[in-house]
Amino acid sequence: MRRALGQLRSVGLIGAPFSKGQARDGVQLGPDLIRTAGLVHRLREQGCEVKDYGNLTFEDVSNDEPVGSTKSPRAVGRANQQLANAVQRVKSDGHTCVMLGGDHSLAIGSIHGHAACGSELSVVWVDAHADINTPLTTPTGNIHGQPMSYLIHELHTKIPVLPDFSWIKPCIAAKDIVYIGLRDVDPGEHYILKHLGIKTFSMTEVDRLGIAKVMEQTCDHIFSKVKKPIHLSYDIDALDPSVTPATGTPVVGGLTYREGVYITEHICQTGLLSAVDIVEVNPKQGRTEEEVRSTVNAAVDLVLSCFGRVREGSHQNDYKMPEP
Repeated sequence: MRRALGQLRSVGLIGAPFSKGQARDGVQLGPDLIRTAGLVHRLREQGCEVKDYGNLTFEDVSNDEPVGSTKSPRAVGRANQQLANAVQRVKSDGHTCVMLGGDHSLAIGSIHGHAACGSELSVVWVDAHADINTPLTTPTGNIHGQPMSYLIHELHTKIPVLPDFSWIKPCIAAKDIVYIGLRDVDPGEHYILKHLGIKTFSMTEVDRLGIAKVMEQTCDHIFSKVKKPIHLSYDIDALDPSVTPATGTPVVGGLTYREGVYITEHICQTGLLSAVDIVEVNPKQGRTEEEVRSTVNAAVDLVLSCFGRVREGSHQNDYKMPEP
């Protein structure tokens, strides 16, 4: 691990204040809270160039009736198409894209826009949940529990037609996905994960192997043939609720702060990180200001570690000791 601050990293930041992929109000406040906690300044302090593209503005969709059990499909479809175009723009400008959500349904647009830039991707999905239900397996109808199903080639024939989803083309192969932190997986999701042979590290594996081994095996898996750019999709509820309580679907028994940060440090060291989602920070789910602050600060720290912050400390390459 480098002790000096590494090569200059160029970060393109997009805020996606969107909440219609799930039922709880407040998750749309995530992007501005994370910025207010000093993200841009702190990225620049550690040697990154940062272009903040601001927040996307999402239109209200009237008469957005469920299709089957799937809720708000038109709002989710349109918002993600907008986001996909924005991510594609950030990537074509030459930046590593950081998308601040918003709920995890936004991964549809974020990954789709990233993949549209031409190269095949590896996806590392860090989450308490698999978010791989189809509209026909979902127990809740919330699209934040479904985003991966729309993106995976092998599930294409299992997805019914939804309004404002026709622009989505599957862009990820099952073999290029790794899940870390799972501990609340629906039966349909469990079947899909096993049937497609998707690599998963549930919290049981994290406990048994330790996070260092998990990350070593993650990289062995995604780099086994070709080293593809990495899309890291990080749901803040992957961390234990004692660390990040202000989120919509907390599940006990999650990653510690240290394990969560180790994941981002390790992926940074590959040199292949190409886009990051940080989603599901919801201040209205925090019971106290301290709970909100803890959740937001964890989100900031995860992003900083994606771009070279190391816990051992660092210094500029041209640092000189002052002489007496």
